[in-house]
Amino acid sequence: MDDKYEEYENARNRIKQKKRLYFHFVFFLIGSVFFIVLNKVLKIGETLFENWFVWAIFLWLFFIILHFINVFVTNRFMGKEWERKQLDKLVLKQEQKIAQLEKKIASEMQDKTKDLPNTPESKKKNISTTTQ
Repeated sequence: MDDKYEEYENARNRIKQKKRLYFHFVFFLIGSVFFIVLNKVLKIGETLFENWFVWAIFLWLFFIILHFINVFVTNRFMGKEWERKQLDKLVLKQEQKIAQLEKKIASEMQDKTKDLPNTPESKKKNISTTTQ
């Protein structure tokens, strides 16, 4: 049940992303026409820089392309599934390192207990060897 809900939420988020991109594109088209009308018909900004609307439209188009890449390219390759796989890899790596450290500590502790003559373990060994 939890996986179904997660898939549903993921699909819902993807639909929202695509909807925002389409809205952004329509807004870009309307805004571009508005810039052209401002510059050519109303003569706003002609004294400052002739055909400034071209640069504004190209800059906005650049942001539309980035938005498109984010929705259709990057998210496809680095979406929820990619995040889950990366998380699993990192957790596995971390667990392996912890296991190695625990093994190393255990072997070092054994080596130290063997070297110390007055440890409880060595006393037990001495007692058991003397009683036999």
